[in-house]
Amino acid sequence: MSANADIATNRKAGRDFQILERLEAGVELRGSEVKSIRQGRLNISDAFARVERGQVWLYNLDIQPYEKASAFSQHEPRRTRRLLLNKREILKLWEQTQQKGLALPVLRAYWKGPRVKVEIGVGRGRSKGDQREAVKQKEAQREARRVVASFNQRGSR
Repeated sequence: MSANADIATNRKAGRDFQILERLEAGVELRGSEVKSIRQGRLNISDAFARVERGQVWLYNLDIQPYEKASAFSQHEPRRTRRLLLNKREILKLWEQTQQKGLALPVLRAYWKGPRVKVEIGVGRGRSKGDQREAVKQKEAQREARRVVASFNQRGSR
């Protein structure tokens, strides 16, 4: 495993939100959850964070149960998990989420050494029309890169 190996990426968040800022946070996990993540049993497509009572909490992070764990050490798949951030970062996120229309979607989960980290974004929700416009712009940029690449290939011969 490399230093920052991706576990899961939330591509839906890039479509549904205009990401204004990105932030790395640790996740408070139990042992059976870490073993389950090592098996690739993590889903972040609906995951989001919320600032409550001076802490940042992660909702809808789906970690399927680890089969070999005992009944006592088993975890709830969609339980609320605490994000590990310093006080300054928490205050900044709280101020940003008080603005109308800003949310904290989870963008990706990855390994940083032996620890699981999540990248959360401060994002403004997009309407359906905005989502379509963003997809059109992305496709236009992709097509322009293709044309430039093919031109450069012809020019180097």
